[in-house]
Amino acid sequence: MAGDRGYGTVARLFHWVTALLVFLMIFAGIAMTSEGFRDIRDELFIFHKGTGAILLVLVLLRVAWRLVRPAPPMPDSVPPVQRRLAHWNHVLLYLLLVVMTMSGYVRVVAGGFPIELLDALAIPPLVPENTDLANRMSVLHKFSVYALMAFIGAHIAAASYHAFIAKDGVARRMWPPIRPGGG
Repeated sequence: MAGDRGYGTVARLFHWVTALLVFLMIFAGIAMTSEGFRDIRDELFIFHKGTGAILLVLVLLRVAWRLVRPAPPMPDSVPPVQRRLAHWNHVLLYLLLVVMTMSGYVRVVAGGFPIELLDALAIPPLVPENTDLANRMSVLHKFSVYALMAFIGAHIAAASYHAFIAKDGVARRMWPPIRPGGG
């Protein structure tokens, strides 16, 4: 596959840093709400909230980058139905990342809880305290995480198919995280 059909290094780094943070957030979210981690629950909540704030900014930057630098074309060997499925999976992943991070932020701030990282940066809450809103955002946050995990699973399955079965170059568009030869 020609090197010019892959994503550039900036897009690759956005992808892999986002993936790492999302996986850490999912694991921290599960752990902080589980009985077995009661001893470190506060630290997990602080990590989850701070990383969520970073992830929100990263996702918004990533969406802006994607609007400026569209995805490279898929290889001609990829059937049209797979192209459409990949497109909509990516759209829904971006949408769910925004919904998940924003609902988490609103849930915490409207619930009257601090986001210690933002407090340390002197960034004031952008949402007033509102228990009803916080409760609604808590439900939205949970459902968006479940949906996000399903679409991440589909994304990983498709990438694995292209890397190990089809071997059609699709996976090389995003791997390795630093584009060989720069760019």
